[in-house]
Amino acid sequence: MIKVLIIDDSAVVREALTEILSSDPEIEVIGTALDPIFAVRKIKENRPDVITLDVEMPRMDGLTFLRRLNETGNPIPVVICSSKVEAGSDNAAKAMAYGAVEMILKPQLGTKQFLLESRIRICDAVKAAYHATPNLTRMISRSGGLDRLTAGFDGTPSPERKIQPKLSADVMLPAGTFHTLETTEKLIIIGASTGGTEALREVLETMPVDAPGIVIVQHMPEHFTTSFARRLDSLCKIAVKEAADGDTVMRGQALIAPGNKHTLLKRSGARYYVEVKDGPLVSRHRPSVDVLFRSASRYAGKNAVGVIMTGMGDDGAKGMKEMHDSGSYTIAQDEKTCIVYGMPAEAVKLGGVDEIVPLQNITARALAAASRLK
Repeated sequence: MIKVLIIDDSAVVREALTEILSSDPEIEVIGTALDPIFAVRKIKENRPDVITLDVEMPRMDGLTFLRRLNETGNPIPVVICSSKVEAGSDNAAKAMAYGAVEMILKPQLGTKQFLLESRIRICDAVKAAYHATPNLTRMISRSGGLDRLTAGFDGTPSPERKIQPKLSADVMLPAGTFHTLETTEKLIIIGASTGGTEALREVLETMPVDAPGIVIVQHMPEHFTTSFARRLDSLCKIAVKEAADGDTVMRGQALIAPGNKHTLLKRSGARYYVEVKDGPLVSRHRPSVDVLFRSASRYAGKNAVGVIMTGMGDDGAKGMKEMHDSGSYTIAQDEKTCIVYGMPAEAVKLGGVDEIVPLQNITARALAAASRLK
């Protein structure tokens, strides 16, 4: 059982999160607190495996608590549970910089499907944070604290929720490979989840200004990807932006799939562009790496390099195999440098990976592979 402590000043939110998390047989809510001051007492009495944490609270805000918690040398994985991040807000970036392992939106009233998806995402976020525990200290110290950006929504389905269908990329794009003409423009297609935002920062910071066009799916809530892309854009030589429907994939730029929207690669003549659209959860995610990778296999094939990085679960494994079979060169991050070696491991098991490399070598190997795709 994963022991969870909920910290939120709203009694309604505490009750909703308790109900959602308690519905999963792998999770036990051991307590709630209306602010970090009360939470400290409860942590001393019964140390949780994972904390869900609001940002705005009385007496001490969540960001201050998060920073202090990770400065203790004995951190507890934290899932930030926040309301929608308004345009221009830097709370998401700060939370990730201070060491949040996962980020979720607060549960809200809505349709039955909306509530079901929220339940899946919240429970999976807690599980992903729990499984990142062995690597949490390394993840925080390696990043130097303030530069760390991480998030994701992977997890293993609980017995109760296995009755919910785990949809494949078929619901967004039929299986099958198109004949893709070779072009001089090569692409790098990347998928990541838990721990991926810090890993992506390391990869993108080392990309040269004339790097091939890059398209990325990083599991993240809607609105959070805006501040994530903006943060990366300020750190990297290449331009980084949240993808918009119809954006051209071009050299020296990385497009990041917006949270809660699937992003597909498309081609018109010699021009590659992205299609951003709604759709059901695929492999329990939206955006889904499988959807992006399948579209790359169909419209880019041997013109693309596929990269799968740290993350729990198996989203992207099947899509990477499809990219590999269509002629793409495929790379997986190695176990030692992954926060969670789930998605890369599943891709390797399926036989869809050409090369397994540590995080620090991914940029060089991806660029070398792109230069060989002729």
